[in-house]
Amino acid sequence: MNIVLISTYDLGHQPFGLASPARWLQDAGARVSMVDLAVRPFPPATIARADLVAFYLPMHTATKLAVPVIRRVRRLNPDAHLCAYGLYAPLNAPHLRSQGIDTILGGEFETPLTALAEQLAQGKRVDLPPISRDRQQFRPPQRDGLPPLEAYAHVQVGAETRLAGYTEASRGCKHTCRHCPIVPVYDGRFRIVQPEIVLADIRNQVAAGAEHITFGDPDFLNGPGHALPLVRALHAEFPDLTYDVTIKVEHLLQHAADLPVLRDTGCLFVTSAVESVDNRILDRLQKGHTRADFETAAALMRDRGLLLNPTFVTFTPWTDRRGYADLLAALDNLGLVEQIAPVQYAIRLLLPAGSKLLDLAEVQDLVKPFDEDALVYPWDHPDPEMDELYKQVYALVKNHAGRGETRRMLFERIWQTTVAPLPPDELPFRDGFDVDIAVPVISEDWY
Repeated sequence: MNIVLISTYDLGHQPFGLASPARWLQDAGARVSMVDLAVRPFPPATIARADLVAFYLPMHTATKLAVPVIRRVRRLNPDAHLCAYGLYAPLNAPHLRSQGIDTILGGEFETPLTALAEQLAQGKRVDLPPISRDRQQFRPPQRDGLPPLEAYAHVQVGAETRLAGYTEASRGCKHTCRHCPIVPVYDGRFRIVQPEIVLADIRNQVAAGAEHITFGDPDFLNGPGHALPLVRALHAEFPDLTYDVTIKVEHLLQHAADLPVLRDTGCLFVTSAVESVDNRILDRLQKGHTRADFETAAALMRDRGLLLNPTFVTFTPWTDRRGYADLLAALDNLGLVEQIAPVQYAIRLLLPAGSKLLDLAEVQDLVKPFDEDALVYPWDHPDPEMDELYKQVYALVKNHAGRGETRRMLFERIWQTTVAPLPPDELPFRDGFDVDIAVPVISEDWY
């Protein structure tokens, strides 16, 4: 059987979501081609020979980009069986089926994708659940056949450029934040990738030139008993290799005693989805932390010698101009301005299909009918001036790189744009400072 696995976008990473199932499918006897359209052109001849074409949809952007490709594949090869797999496949199942997708697979997709190939090869009727949370014994990903690491994002630390690899040590999440797309699929569960598989995958990437590894786990400390021995073993084998992870604010506090392990094993930075400094918004999102927790975590990270890379949902239906200014002032007062990726100032809340925020009556009253082109429920801010502020901030962020300005300069532009209409007595207190450190920068434009 000829199988083509397609990725449209994966944040500048060499896609684990192609490399992992490719190994399983090859072991089952299939001929597998991996196509990463983020860095390579569409291959008509390869698609025309395929019996099964499977689209990896790990995020919203990837899904939007996949829709016109699905249509093109269906026209080019009308007899091929089309599958969509990954986090956003079950969330968008009705729309994907309307575009020509035959099978939807979410959650732990390697086992059902292999079963799909076997059922098709045997001429059996395909009968697979759209979401699997079954535990799997993983296999070392097959990265031969993907573009080299040089084609993907790298990490810049001062004057040094490091080739970046990517792997996953776990999937899913124990937590149920309302705005998170993981929740409808995993429902508070997480699944580990066996340590020997993770190390084998990293070993192969280091051999291919990787000097840094991004762990794509939604929360690296969902299972500290799994994660911490893993990075100790990694550092023992590759003492010069750096890495980055994502950890919730509440886990940074809960596992504060373990943070030196990350620092001492080469962790370059920790991404944390802070989302807001407004406790009312944090409550609506069910983030599990407060503003005070974030402030404590920021100080804790600095004390432990770890770099914090906070991310935000800066524009929500509940954000007003004073609140946005308050967020900016808080970041300045915590000495985080140089650590904030520019795009984070202009993140507007997405309400995709399946979002748990849609359970809230106030959100139901706010949203418009589902937009099948954008794959979201559109919403307008109750205050039109906030939608205008979003457009202004987005334009500043979009033009930031072209102006050659520093992150501090961008911050000051956004600050002035935000506070210009506010009376002086309503301005939040600013007593900011910049930390003199080399902040890692990821070359991918999204960041």
